[in-house]
Amino acid sequence: MFEQTFKNLDDVLRKEAGCSSELDYTEQTSWLLFLKYLDDLEGEKAQEAELKGESYEYILDDAHRWSTWAAPKKTDGTLDHDAALTGPDLIDFVKDNLFPYLEGFKQRAESPATIEYKIGEIFGEITSKFNSGYSLRDALDLIDELGFRSQKEKHELSDLYESRIKNMGNAGRNGGEYYTPRPLIRAMIRVVNPTIGERIYDAACGSAGFLCEAHDYLRHGADGKAAKKLTASNLKTLQQDTFYGKEKKSLAYVIAIMNLILHGIEAPNIIRGNTLADHDQDVQDKDRYDICLANPPFGGRERKEVQQNFPVKTGETAFLFLQHFIRYLRAGGRAAIVIKNTFLSNSDNASVALRKELLENCNLHTVLDCPGGTFQGAGVKTVVLFFEKGAPTKKIWYYQLDPGRNLGKTNPLNDDDLADFVERQATFADSEQSWSVDVGEVEEGTCDLSVKNPNVEEEAPLREPDELIAAIRVLDEESEKILKGIGALIQK
Repeated sequence: MFEQTFKNLDDVLRKEAGCSSELDYTEQTSWLLFLKYLDDLEGEKAQEAELKGESYEYILDDAHRWSTWAAPKKTDGTLDHDAALTGPDLIDFVKDNLFPYLEGFKQRAESPATIEYKIGEIFGEITSKFNSGYSLRDALDLIDELGFRSQKEKHELSDLYESRIKNMGNAGRNGGEYYTPRPLIRAMIRVVNPTIGERIYDAACGSAGFLCEAHDYLRHGADGKAAKKLTASNLKTLQQDTFYGKEKKSLAYVIAIMNLILHGIEAPNIIRGNTLADHDQDVQDKDRYDICLANPPFGGRERKEVQQNFPVKTGETAFLFLQHFIRYLRAGGRAAIVIKNTFLSNSDNASVALRKELLENCNLHTVLDCPGGTFQGAGVKTVVLFFEKGAPTKKIWYYQLDPGRNLGKTNPLNDDDLADFVERQATFADSEQSWSVDVGEVEEGTCDLSVKNPNVEEEAPLREPDELIAAIRVLDEESEKILKGIGALIQK
């Protein structure tokens, strides 16, 4: 129903000089969607209050509500063109009036947990990239066609928004860092198996894919077909006390908020900030989490003063995030973390120390080895570490994922590819692709945890350059002898 609206919206955005990529399209769609959602939410709450004979206090004042400036209506429900701003007047209102007013909510809000704070945070982080008030008017008219009143509408909008985030990742540049393949996330969640009442955390949440999928798992079950019958208390817990995230980048933060809203969370507990700079070694138990799910950024470098917050000093962001997650898990808490596969075998001091930490203070029970192409646009291979905090590792179960085809943009990872992994992981069953290693077999000095499938014949190791040069010389000498022999025969 709404798919054509999104396509038409893209056509409008492509004409804007300030919008040059899928990232820009998603950003601009996000703030427009947010304001339309807020207007529908307030309208719904005002109606509920009226039915109860109560009054409703609107968050936004009348002049800044969507129904006033973006889509004023006549009595017959059609757009009132005389009252609707357009052209330069519309651009001036958005830039000089609307955005400053909305940004001010951050200072006026009672706490970061309120939707008022989210409004202020969002509109303090992004700007309107519309240069033409006529293009913006077209975009507003299209967004106004979308509705958030029913669960069916929200579900369809959620699917469309997820597709937009996926396209953003496929478009390259830095878009891929916002998108982890949803089949992989769903498999990770099924293994961790969260329950209502547990606090779920992603300190590098990007577009909030892990939190959104965890919400769907708790709300609709593993198959996602029908909503569970939850009590009012359960629903309140899901709304307010279950999903927590932190995100450093402004665009990702805005996308995360919108994505969670579309998945049914009215005021997401997402904080804008640098997790690693804010890391606290003396975290209290009340601030710990039951579950950590994440695909932290890797390859980045953190400053020396940030590294001082961590026991194992390293500039590699992924290694710092891994320490953060271990620290912020409660005793008995569970985690599933994506990381580069080289972490399992790197011989540098930080890698060895972190592997030792995992083995001694956590039960690293499962390692999922992902094939190349799992993350489109990323040339690195990854693994997923599944562990519980508070008890040492005794045995590690490995699974080498092999979909039987090359993965790519037109042939991505799907849920069926991971079904065997999820099923076998429940009992740590052996197969051609899975095996177990006792921790006593792990070399104590290096704690090397490399993926070495005992069911597959190892390929011959690559030779060193000196060996290759020597072999080439031998071949050259043999070739020279053969050529000399051929020349002698010809002369005869």
